Amino acid sequence: MAPRTRIVTGAVLAALAVALGAFGAHALEGHLTPQRMATWDTAARMHLVHAVALVALGAAGDRVSGAGPALLLAGTIVFSGTLYALCLTGMGVLGAITPIGGVSLIAGWVTIAVAAGRGT
Repeated sequence: MAPRTRIVTGAVLAALAVALGAFGAHALEGHLTPQRMATWDTAARMHLVHAVALVALGAAGDRVSGAGPALLLAGTIVFSGTLYALCLTGMGVLGAITPIGGVSLIAGWVTIAVAAGRGT
């Protein structure tokens, strides 16, 4: 993923995270259980954190290369996406998919650390 693409993707994801966070806080309050509201909050927080990380990685330019940013993007979509869907639909099976996103996020950060450590 090119640096400019990371910045654009991260900024769009960040805007979406803020919008979904606000939607959860204002439109879903009273419609979801406190546990589901906490799940929504986790989804929005992780979504925003990793969107900002993509912007920062874009700003770093080509100093960090490799699959890390793509893993962060995929992990964000799967992790937060399944949590959002779980909250909206109540389909518990989605919770079984969420850890795949979490593993992708962890793998992305490890990949970024290794690439940065090698100077690639």
